[in-house]
Amino acid sequence: MGVTMLLALLLTLQTTGATLRNMSTTGCHIIKPPRDGGIRYRGLSQEQIRRVQILPVDYEIEYICRGERIISGPKVRKCLENGSWTDMSKESRCLHPCPRVWLSLENGQVQSDLSELDRSPVEGTQLSYHCDPGFRLLGANASTCTKIGKWDSPKPVCQYDRHYTGQSHSGKKTLYIGALFPMSGGWPGGQACLPSAEMALEHVNRRADILPDYELKLIHHNSKCDPGEATKLLYELLYKDPIKIVLMPGCSSVSTLVAEAARMWNLIVLSYGSSSPALSNRQRFPTFFRTHPSATLHNPTRVQLFKKWNWSKIATIQQTTEVFTSTLDDLEDRVKKAGIELSVRQSFLSDPAVAVKNLKRQDARIIVGLFYETEARKVFCEVFKEKLYGKKYVWFLIGWYADNWFKINDPSINCTVENMTEAVEGHVTTEIVMLNPEIVRGVSDLTSEDFLDKMMARLGVMNPEETGGFQEAPLAYDAVWALALALNKTAGELAKRGLRLEDFNYNNKNITGEIYKAMNTSSFMGVSGHVVFDAQGSRMALTRIEQLQGGIYKKIGYFDSSKGNLTWYGNDKWIGGSPPADRTELIVEYRLLSQKLFVSVAVFAGFGILFGIICLTFNIYNSSVRYIQNSQPYLNNMTAVGCMLALAAVFPLGLDRKHIAQGQFPFICQARLWLLGLGFGLAYGSMFTKIWWVHTVFTKKDEKKDKRKHLEPWKLYATVGVLLAIDILSLMIWQIVDPLHITVEEFTKEAPKGDLDVLIQPLLEHCNSEKMNTWLGVVYGYKGLLLLLGIFLAYETKSVSTEKINDHRAVGMAIYNIAVLCMITAPVTMILNSQQDAAFAFAALAIIFSVYITLVVLFVPKVRLDHPDSSATKRLLRG
Repeated sequence: MGVTMLLALLLTLQTTGATLRNMSTTGCHIIKPPRDGGIRYRGLSQEQIRRVQILPVDYEIEYICRGERIISGPKVRKCLENGSWTDMSKESRCLHPCPRVWLSLENGQVQSDLSELDRSPVEGTQLSYHCDPGFRLLGANASTCTKIGKWDSPKPVCQYDRHYTGQSHSGKKTLYIGALFPMSGGWPGGQACLPSAEMALEHVNRRADILPDYELKLIHHNSKCDPGEATKLLYELLYKDPIKIVLMPGCSSVSTLVAEAARMWNLIVLSYGSSSPALSNRQRFPTFFRTHPSATLHNPTRVQLFKKWNWSKIATIQQTTEVFTSTLDDLEDRVKKAGIELSVRQSFLSDPAVAVKNLKRQDARIIVGLFYETEARKVFCEVFKEKLYGKKYVWFLIGWYADNWFKINDPSINCTVENMTEAVEGHVTTEIVMLNPEIVRGVSDLTSEDFLDKMMARLGVMNPEETGGFQEAPLAYDAVWALALALNKTAGELAKRGLRLEDFNYNNKNITGEIYKAMNTSSFMGVSGHVVFDAQGSRMALTRIEQLQGGIYKKIGYFDSSKGNLTWYGNDKWIGGSPPADRTELIVEYRLLSQKLFVSVAVFAGFGILFGIICLTFNIYNSSVRYIQNSQPYLNNMTAVGCMLALAAVFPLGLDRKHIAQGQFPFICQARLWLLGLGFGLAYGSMFTKIWWVHTVFTKKDEKKDKRKHLEPWKLYATVGVLLAIDILSLMIWQIVDPLHITVEEFTKEAPKGDLDVLIQPLLEHCNSEKMNTWLGVVYGYKGLLLLLGIFLAYETKSVSTEKINDHRAVGMAIYNIAVLCMITAPVTMILNSQQDAAFAFAALAIIFSVYITLVVLFVPKVRLDHPDSSATKRLLRG
């Protein structure tokens, strides 16, 4: 902001005609660009560039070149306080680059005059070539880069000298290692691994206690990390002298080819840069070893972390390549053995959008991502769009990306650096330790720091991390040492049998077998850590665990899979304060009846039962009174008892898991059914009996008045008994054939208020049976017919007057009310079945109102008749 304001001020002063040249202005004058080049002015428009003459302090300009030219010398200059630009003593020029392939020489060395600023050879760069012992140079021993971007002579080659005796200058026998180093291609790891291996050979060959009678030499080619190119080079290594005792390929695709073919020539293969899990197959690759751990070595660490953070459910997303697929297959096997669920497994070829959306839809929380760095940016751009990051999510990534991989400007994505930084925050990486974190001297007498110092001096570049394979360079160094120690051990074993290492040929299985045994039992401390191979020939190593905290990777622990030891620093940080849950926490919540509603209804039911007892007591106590006798008191007693049973059903109807244990539910269900069934059957059955016999006897057109007035009581009781027996029999059959039990109804999951990572699963318990609807249909059909018949009979007998059943009109009124309430309540409660409060209130209040109406209509007039002078008594006597 300050620079921009100063620029604006300078421009204003210039445009207003101020005498700038007479003022002491802090800044730097504009300088000319190099020939065939230009200058990029940051933050200035074309119009401002044409008008400005002085640029402020700390302003930076950048040189750019036309066409295919590149900058030789400083590319960026900065304005200093003294008014000068940085590095003005060093000229910047736009020159044509020459091919970098001239910078390497197989089986030889290249010396150049490249400056630290020049990463590529340009006009004037001079190279000189020298071959290793046993090889002779074919071609010019020097080459110069011309101004048109071409070398002035073809690239020379080092050809094996057939007349070479195999004796080094020290008089030792020479053993040859055939190596393939990818100097270019998908993984140009040979750029650092070749110098590392050559340094290891120098150190080994200087040791008097290791292979004292031999000298190791490399015969190497550039495989370009291409299996096709490697096939041609493998043919040359095998069919051209000298005989190679071991092969050393680099990247996985080339190692697969070499290791599979090596068995035919009885050759041990030792790779320094192959991570493919497919190579851990002893049947397919019987002589293969590698100092680069398999990609599956990440998986034990991941499983250990899942256990540490109490996660039992994970998801994965992978790029569709062989190395990631086989790694994920191994992870799936390991998590199953650990009792961890792999719930979602997504893959993509080039566009991860659909895969990321599927992870979101499946509610993935703990996600393992396996993909290359370029695809990682695509994935996390989609992660940002889908909001699949933050305190609810944890991503596990591969640790060998560049530290700033998410900040690199990538035209293939449409997310800003800020978006990417937000999305990747907090993710965890696992990375194979390729440089010993401990300061210890190993078999080479070098610490890891010593090795780095020597490597950086050997590479001679300012930023060695930008050199291909620099990270794997310790593995190449230790690979040579592993081979040297194995050959040293083999030489001792062969001497006991009268054999020598130089006797090796491609048909000699015995020597190959001894080398295999020695390699298989290797165990030493190298610059990359403890070197030991597992049964599949893969390196066992430490795994470093890091977490991105505030945009910076922080080490949070190490895991030794060979010993199962986890070293934890305790500095892991989480956005939510603690590791998130591996799934949305599901809280089961049973919908319970409102206690206020239950208590209120229960009070009414209790008063109803008390009222029923009073009515029953009154009826029994006054059973000798004439008008009570003429009302069929025993039937009225049955009605009162039935009403009390129906009211008693209200209590179990409102009981749920808040009041009773789970095991008592079946009993409560049966209690609801029997109390309500018997209560209704007894109460309504006794009233229906009255109205039935009134209609049967007293509405007949019979002139014999005595018969009309005669009604035997046993017929009444028999009718009630038949109706009650039907109810009892049907309930017993229902209970035996299809007993009631508890069923649980699930509702749509609900998210509580607030940013809680939980969902509530509402549940409601019902008393149910397998064929509940069938039974209800039968019961409702039968009872419905009785209710309709009762209404009809009540209507037909409304004008009948008889002293045998003197309260049949009150009974008819009660039947009207009961029928209406039942016919409304039955379907409504079925509709409201999933709403516990409404269903209970509707059913319970229907029972209570029916009972109260019945008791009031039947018994209150009789209580008033206990006072003969009352108007009600007179009306009844007149009626």
